[in-house]
Amino acid sequence: MPKRSNLTELSPAHVSEVIEMALSDHTSFADIKAQYGISDSQVKTLMRRELKSGSYKAWRKRVRSFGERRDVYK
Repeated sequence: MPKRSNLTELSPAHVSEVIEMALSDHTSFADIKAQYGISDSQVKTLMRRELKSGSYKAWRKRVRSFGERRDVYK
């Protein structure tokens, strides 16, 4: 998959793939950056834009709680 650096350059299929990766508890922001070239803040922006408000808040809460339990996570 091509590396990208701008959210507007992502195709709808790639946006779906990034969302799927971000929702996975087994994929880190570093993995997403390596594959698509977008930073963790860009992933958060994408998720905020694409998910419903409640879904985004639940995702951020889950990511934060995992991050507090493990040194290397999202």
